[in-house]
Amino acid sequence: MKLKALGAAVVAGFVLIAAAIVAVGFVGDLRQPRVDVPDGVPPGVGAPLPAIDINAPGRTASQLNEWAAQRSETLAISVTALEAYAYAAAVMSETQPDCGIGWTTIAGIASVESKHGTYRGSTVAPDGQVSPPIRGVPLDGGPNVAEIRDTDGGVQDGDSVHDRAMGPLQFIPETWKNWGVDANGDGRVDPDNIDDAALSAARYLCARGGDLKTAEGWQAALLAYNQSGAYMRDVRDRAALYSL
Repeated sequence: MKLKALGAAVVAGFVLIAAAIVAVGFVGDLRQPRVDVPDGVPPGVGAPLPAIDINAPGRTASQLNEWAAQRSETLAISVTALEAYAYAAAVMSETQPDCGIGWTTIAGIASVESKHGTYRGSTVAPDGQVSPPIRGVPLDGGPNVAEIRDTDGGVQDGDSVHDRAMGPLQFIPETWKNWGVDANGDGRVDPDNIDDAALSAARYLCARGGDLKTAEGWQAALLAYNQSGAYMRDVRDRAALYSL
């Protein structure tokens, strides 16, 4: 079964974003005036998802095509990326219902991390593959950057000296090794595929935060993903706007 790995025990690890990945000025519908960001955490979970078969063959997220297409232009997120975020939330709702993660939180993180897989001209293909691959700066202990020596021989991140964050959700290799999952049924666990990355991020967040329906759980999850209050606020603001 495609999702059997979700039940396996894994070792926790921190997800670090690279300093080069910068926040963009998302304001909701880009064609409309700026709107007020709703207060409070957790942010809203957004438009409800239709029922889908999370274990259907092939790219299961495509069952959410109509739902995503109705919202893509307004949210300024590609249909494929929205499908990925929604599918990840749907999987967690069925496999870990106590978590309560909304697709908006996953979308908020992806917005901050990589502009939904479009950072520096990258694009998201219909199968979820992001190209060119997005890589962060070397985690070499420079200003505002942690030092993490190479853990994968440069096989995944292309750097055999220091680790780099990878893909649209910016996992470091060791964290990806522990949390990565094949979400689209292609037999690969790929940090550069937005389906795999979104579901892997959702798994990590639920494990670290527990009940993301509570303020405490949501904040714990986000601070595990990135230990920065400013980062958490950026994600919250974007997720809140996506929930309108």
